Amino acid sequence: MSIPVTDLGALPLAFAERFNAQDLEGLLDLNEPGAVFVPAPGQPVEGDAVRPALEQFLALRLPISMRTKHAFVTGGTGLVMAEWAIAGAGPDGSEVSLWGITADVARYDEQHGWRYVIDNPFGTV
Repeated sequence: MSIPVTDLGALPLAFAERFNAQDLEGLLDLNEPGAVFVPAPGQPVEGDAVRPALEQFLALRLPISMRTKHAFVTGGTGLVMAEWAIAGAGPDGSEVSLWGITADVARYDEQHGWRYVIDNPFGTV
C-alpha cells in the first residue's frame, strides 16, 4: 500500500504521479472500495470495471498533467477539482488530446488518508 494522502488538494497530484509511473495498483489504492470512476462523460463504472477503465488510459503511454484548482472539506468528506490534460502521439502514432476539469468526491480516514469515492475527470462536462 502507498503512503496515505493527508491533504485533499494533493489527491489529484498523487493520481498524476502514479499515472505517470504507470502504477495501476497505486491508482487503485487511491479509491475506496466501491468507488465510482467516470472514464467518459455520463458513463460511470464501479467495482471490477474500474481497473480496465484505468488500464485504457494508461495504455495511451502518455503523461498526464494535473493542477489542483479547489479543495473543499467538511468533516471527512471533500470535493476536489483539478485541471488535467493528456496529449501527444499515442502508441499507434495518432494524436491524443484529452483534457478536463475534475469534480471528485473523496473521503478521509486515519488509516488510508484521502481516497476517491467518485473520480469524475470530465466533471464539468
